Amino acid sequence: MEHCYADINGVRLHYVKSGAGPLMILLHGFPEFWYAWRELIPEFAKDHLVVAPDLRGYNLSSKPADVAQYGIQFLIEDVRALAQDLGYQQFTLVGHDWGGSISWAFAIKNPQYLEKLIILNAPHPGVFGKLLRDNPEQQKASEYMTAFQTPGIENWMAADHFAALKRAMGFTFAEEERIAYEEAWSQPGALAAAVNYYRARRPTPPGMDLSVHVPTLVLWGERDHALTIYNLDGLDAFVPALKIKRFPDASHWIVHEKPNEVKLAIREFVGTNS
Repeated sequence: MEHCYADINGVRLHYVKSGAGPLMILLHGFPEFWYAWRELIPEFAKDHLVVAPDLRGYNLSSKPADVAQYGIQFLIEDVRALAQDLGYQQFTLVGHDWGGSISWAFAIKNPQYLEKLIILNAPHPGVFGKLLRDNPEQQKASEYMTAFQTPGIENWMAADHFAALKRAMGFTFAEEERIAYEEAWSQPGALAAAVNYYRARRPTPPGMDLSVHVPTLVLWGERDHALTIYNLDGLDAFVPALKIKRFPDASHWIVHEKPNEVKLAIREFVGTNS
């Protein structure tokens, strides 16, 4: 895996790349960085150019101080500009958590750039918006989103060697993983930037067309404490070419818990390019 940088869209993005062929971009979520995909990259680098960036604000990428710079329009444009910088007009986009939210938004706005879309435990804005209005279970599960907007919350996250973040991720870190995550979280301004995603988040404008006209695979760990399984209900109304694979015994952190099953499901969906 090669570490690279792209100066695009007013920021410098760090990314890891491996392989050659059609482009596949992997977008991590909160509170991770490119390293979340380390077990998937070798598999798809067999027949793709796999690129896993640190989203703006994370790890080694630029960390704008202005909260507004974490608005979805900038995050979408980072993806498009990165693909263009790599010399591609079309690609497969894979996203988890916030990376998945960016991927949904990208597919809604820029379907012409996508060959396929793969989402892991990230809510479609149309379904999620309705749940936040009408579903008490999802409302309660989403209370953390408001808490993350509290001034100084990043200091709480950093306390006691990032104990709160480790609890949130819910699994035991191997020593190599612990070192890697603590190093990423220790980058100056990284935690403030990560919570700025929540501070910059705005409700989807009413009446907006939220259709996704891209072949889409959704992988969902059903033991997700933040995103209820109701996020799958009615999804096909927004995504005509939809395939859903549920993982009843996986949580939000499906990539870490079920890496082999995730690789197999994605491989079946994208096929091979040999």
